[in-house]
Amino acid sequence: MPLYLSKFSYTPETWAKLMHNPEDRRKAAQAYIEAVGGKLHGFWYAFGSHDGFNLWEAPNNVSMAAVALAISGGGALSSFETTVLLTVDETLEALRQAEQIKYRPPGA
Repeated sequence: MPLYLSKFSYTPETWAKLMHNPEDRRKAAQAYIEAVGGKLHGFWYAFGSHDGFNLWEAPNNVSMAAVALAISGGGALSSFETTVLLTVDETLEALRQAEQIKYRPPGA
């Protein structure tokens, strides 16, 4: 199954709620991805441009998109970005296929 890396940030209101009532959000994230037949591999909070990161496994892009839409639509986040991760083997195959594509730059 494909892997996905999500970066998220909470709204100030969400942080205030969590300070008042601390909650382990890994359990919620796990339930969301398991609802589509996937698996949560990791959940981390961070300093920097995003408040946290998730590593997910989902059956396909549509399933992961459904999870992302459900989470984004909940209103607790100010941002949520998901990146499809490629294995080294997938990247090597893409490189082999890219060699066969005859790209022409604009204006050339």
